[in-house]
Amino acid sequence: MEATAKLRYARIAPRKARMVLNMVRGKYVAEAIEQLRFTRKAAAPMIEKLLDSAIANAEQHDENVDLDRLYVKLAFADKAPDHHMVRWRPRAMGRATPIQKGMSHITVVVAERED
Repeated sequence: MEATAKLRYARIAPRKARMVLNMVRGKYVAEAIEQLRFTRKAAAPMIEKLLDSAIANAEQHDENVDLDRLYVKLAFADKAPDHHMVRWRPRAMGRATPIQKGMSHITVVVAERED
């Protein structure tokens, strides 16, 4: 049994989100949440909230799910389109150049571990 949660158009660069996702991938859910609480990265609160949502989705799909056996099966961050957040920087001779603001689509999949 798997449950998925997605965070779309997150205002963080995918490279920064992947650092935090690599820490929790493959761990039990309780251990992952504990580790995210004490991680001093900007993506940690976003991913913790997303993991809570994935757990709630697992409970909604199957009421008999054992929360102690849930683990983070998949966790990845893809690049989202940047055109939603356009910023401009002044340049020489009256010109302007766009500032690239990174955005991500973050996905977390939890599953019950078969021991």
